[in-house]
Amino acid sequence: MICDLHTHSNYSDGTLTPAELIALAEKQKVSAIALCDHNTVDGLSDFRKAARNSNVTAINGIEISTEYNGTELHILGLFLPEDKFEEISDMMSRIKIFKEVSNKNLVKNLRNDGYLIDYEEIKNKNNGAYINRAHIAAELIEKGYFTDRKEAFDTVLSPDGGYYTPPERFKALEIIGYLDSIGAVPVWAHPFLDMNAEEIDAFLPIAKAHGLVGMETRYSLYGEETQKTAEMLAEKHGIKQSGGSDFHGNNKPDISLGTGKGNLEVPFEFYENLKK
Repeated sequence: MICDLHTHSNYSDGTLTPAELIALAEKQKVSAIALCDHNTVDGLSDFRKAARNSNVTAINGIEISTEYNGTELHILGLFLPEDKFEEISDMMSRIKIFKEVSNKNLVKNLRNDGYLIDYEEIKNKNNGAYINRAHIAAELIEKGYFTDRKEAFDTVLSPDGGYYTPPERFKALEIIGYLDSIGAVPVWAHPFLDMNAEEIDAFLPIAKAHGLVGMETRYSLYGEETQKTAEMLAEKHGIKQSGGSDFHGNNKPDISLGTGKGNLEVPFEFYENLKK
C-alpha cells in the first residue's frame, strides 16, 4: 500500500478536478492522497465527496506559501479540520490579495515588453482558480512565446528576470504554529528545493519548537542521496517523514500520481504515523 501526501487539483494550478484526482488514485492503487492546493481549501468539499464512493482515503490539505529569512518555504497543512475551512479561507484571502497584485504587475511588465497576454483572459480560462505563475506560463506557451514551463520560469518568470516581484507572504513559523493550534499536521514541503542540508539542519529545531511535525523526505525531484540525507535529518530532529509527488496533471506531465518520475514510493505507514 502506498500513499501520496502532496497533490494539486484545478482549484489551484493542477489540471484535474478533485473527483478526477480520486478516480486516478483508485485506478493507480494509491490508497490515500492529500489534496494540497496552493493557498486554498475550496476544492476539499468536492474531494471528500468523491472519495466517499471510492476505496481511496482522502486527506484534507493545503500548501501555504510562506517566508523565512527571505527564503520562500511551502508549508503543508494535513488533516485540516472541516470546521476550520471558513477560518482558513478568511486567512488565505490576504494571500490572494497580495498574489493578485503580484500577478497583475507581472502581466503588465510582460505586456510592456511585447508579450501580448491579458490577465483577465487568463483568469477566465481557469474558471476562478487560484492564479499563479504556472497559469501565466501556460498562457505564454499557448501564445507561442515559450516551448515549455521550464523555459518560461528560467527566464521571464524568474525573480531575477526583471518582470516578477514576489508577493508579500505569511511568516513560516507563524503558519506552522497556526496549523498546529487548530489540530492540523504541519509538514514542510520539498525542503531541499529551498535550502541546503546545513540550512535545513539549522531550521528544523526552530520549526519543531513552533509545531512542525513532518517534512517531505520522499519527493519526485529527490535523488537517492537527497532522500537519504532527508531521512537522516528527520530522524536526527525527531521529525516524522512525509512524501508526495506534487502531482499537477498536465501542467507537470512528467510527474505521475503516486510514483512521481517513476522513482517515488511513499509507504502507507507515513500516512498512519502523521495521522496519529
